[in-house]
Amino acid sequence: MKQTDSIVENVAFNLVKQAVVYLPDDVKASLRKAYAEETSEAGKTQLKTILDNLALAEKHEAPICQDTGTFVFYVKAGADFEGLDCVEEALTNATRKATFEVPLRPNAVHPFTQKNSGDNTGKGIPQVHWELVSGDSLELTVLAKGGGSENVSVLGMLNPSEGLQGLKRLVVDAVIKAGAQPCPPTILGVGVGGGADAALSLAKKALLKPLDEANEEAEIAGLEREILEAANMTGIGPMGLGGKTTVLGVHVDWAFRHPASFPVAVVFNCWAARRASAKINADGSVEYLTHKKRPR
Repeated sequence: MKQTDSIVENVAFNLVKQAVVYLPDDVKASLRKAYAEETSEAGKTQLKTILDNLALAEKHEAPICQDTGTFVFYVKAGADFEGLDCVEEALTNATRKATFEVPLRPNAVHPFTQKNSGDNTGKGIPQVHWELVSGDSLELTVLAKGGGSENVSVLGMLNPSEGLQGLKRLVVDAVIKAGAQPCPPTILGVGVGGGADAALSLAKKALLKPLDEANEEAEIAGLEREILEAANMTGIGPMGLGGKTTVLGVHVDWAFRHPASFPVAVVFNCWAARRASAKINADGSVEYLTHKKRPR
């Protein structure tokens, strides 16, 4: 194994562990705010249970949830970073190692034989999404995606004439239909345009954006606020037991579309919004971006 491969594998292992044990600070702050503002007794009780669970996970360095998810890696690769051809193998090895050492629940199942691989790896797992940029560094982000929130994902192919009203209706209807299944309060990634596959990809990647980071485009930031307000008016509440907070945040991303097609995708993340990022520099030094104060 080359030194670069070893570094990538070690960093990816650390990111998986960080993601499943420690929520990012922005998510914890949002949950605390929801608890402070919740007026429903049932909702407040559920939020307190979630916060207590987070504290126990950190104290014992144990996964936040029994469903440790499947792993999606986002790789922002500098074109001059050495060993790009070995990165995917390193990510697979890191996932396999984390399964036994963290430990993680094995969640990779053959779709036809139902056989579990036993180590969270297999054909197409972990998923790896590449972005090639200039430079000589490598930025890795992992998203641990649970099954309950994934199961309520929605893809709608709207008539372009439905416009923003149709988009908002589709998203809020998805929240209502999902109910308690995605373990609210949730985070919504909304992908618009591009095509069916692109919209879903945009929606899932949007879940990586911190909750305290506003959209750079004022019009879209306003749309996100409208959807958030409408979703929370449903009263579904924490864990579906009623309350003010059904959704913690909404992130919208988009791409140009065909004039005759208006795809809109909604991907849910449960309250355990597990993500972690790090940057590997050309000299082998590592910067942990989302969990700077966490043990590694």
